[in-house]
Amino acid sequence: MEQFWEHLQNLTDAHSIISKGGFLLLLVVVFAETGLFFGFFLPGDYLLVLAGLLCAMHVLHVNIYVLILSLVAAGILGNYTGYWFGFRTGPVLFKRNESLFFKKRYVAMAQAFYARYGGMALVLGRFFPIIRTFAPIFAGVVRLNIRKFSIYNFAGSIAWVNTLTLIGFFLGRRYPEEIKYYLKYVVFGLIILTTLPFIIAYIKRKVIRIETGKENL
Repeated sequence: MEQFWEHLQNLTDAHSIISKGGFLLLLVVVFAETGLFFGFFLPGDYLLVLAGLLCAMHVLHVNIYVLILSLVAAGILGNYTGYWFGFRTGPVLFKRNESLFFKKRYVAMAQAFYARYGGMALVLGRFFPIIRTFAPIFAGVVRLNIRKFSIYNFAGSIAWVNTLTLIGFFLGRRYPEEIKYYLKYVVFGLIILTTLPFIIAYIKRKVIRIETGKENL
């Protein structure tokens, strides 16, 4: 059991994923986080930035073009897998029992995000944890046209991977020495940036519920 939790901890730590698993595990994690419902806890955003950083510093021995193309492909395949899963399970997904790796509120969150932005949720949602995992699944549940889904899928993966990976790559190229000492702060800042929208959304929902409760009184 201890080995299981240690392995799980390694999967949630971006540096461990790259240093211990290398390029292949990096692709597997990106694939899982963008399409498998149990991949929502994986560190997608700062994993991409870190991959770009380590590529620039020649710690990750992969050409930047190969890295980006491979990550884009992993993100696209992940979304197709999520779409297929949602298409096959349909509304039954909302009745699935909760577990450590599945939370109904995350499906509801993706549903609300999708209702607000439509197909663009598949592009914008790439930049938000949890949403990027469940948005393609929900698109499958509502039977989004596969051609439209493919357009959003490709656009979202290209934008997400290029933006974050190249940020890391250019930081590594521009500040090769300094970044070693400030890497943990960069990762911490990314965690804050990616979770802030959900904190704001949570507070807004709380305020709306309180105001609605007062009106009912």
